[in-house]
Amino acid sequence: MDKKNKIEVRIHGKEYVVKGMESDEYMQRISLYIDKKMNEVSKTSHRLNTAMVAVLAAINVADDLFKSMDSLTEAKKELKEKSEELEKNKASLKSALEEVAILREKLTEQQFELVRTKTELKDLLTNHHRV
Repeated sequence: MDKKNKIEVRIHGKEYVVKGMESDEYMQRISLYIDKKMNEVSKTSHRLNTAMVAVLAAINVADDLFKSMDSLTEAKKELKEKSEELEKNKASLKSALEEVAILREKLTEQQFELVRTKTELKDLLTNHHRV
C-alpha cells in the first residue's frame, strides 16, 4: 500500500499541514504555486480578505489550467496532423522507392541490351573486315 506523506507548508502567511500520496517535493511545489498566486492577488488590493484572495487565486489557477489544457489540445491536434503528414510521406517514399527499383531493373536490362548490341556490332565489324 502506498504511504501517505505529510508536510507543513506556509501559504499566504499561514501554516498548513498537507497530506497526500504524492512526494513531499511535489506537494511543496504545489503549495508554493498556490502561495505565489495568492500573493499576486493580494498585491492588487489590500482591501481583500483571505477568502476573497483565495477565490481570486483559484480563478487564476483555473485560468492557468484551462490555458494549459487548451495548449495541450492544440499540441495534440498538431501532433496528429504531423503524424498524418508523416504517414502520407512514408507512402510517397515507398511508392518512389518502388519506382526506383523498377527503373533500376529497366536500366540493368538496357545495359545488358547495350552490351549485347555492342558485341553484335563488334562481331559484324570483325566479319565485315574479313570479307
